Amino acid sequence: MEKDIDRIQKNPDTDIVIRVDDFGGKPGLTIREFVKSDRYTGFTKAGTRIPAEHFTTFKKAINSINESDFKVSESQGSEQNQDKQETIQERKHEEKEIKKNSNQDNYEELEM
Repeated sequence: MEKDIDRIQKNPDTDIVIRVDDFGGKPGLTIREFVKSDRYTGFTKAGTRIPAEHFTTFKKAINSINESDFKVSESQGSEQNQDKQETIQERKHEEKEIKKNSNQDNYEELEM
């Protein structure tokens, strides 16, 4: 038993497929990525399976989400962007330090 419920386009090459199926004799809900490319067309390993006996709990959890939960206020958005910029700057500084230390080590080896 396989019944596709819906397909959601993730990007031009990938869909998220929601289907009710029977895997290993056990019914459940499967949510997996389906790719279309020159090398491979089919389901990937990315996804999850909800056994039929846990579907009611899953459905309640999904239905408890409000669309407003996805909205980020402008202040939160600017704070997140600032945090990202600080993280990027910290990484760049760490990379410079590593290169600097590496160059010093190489120079010391040459002196000996």
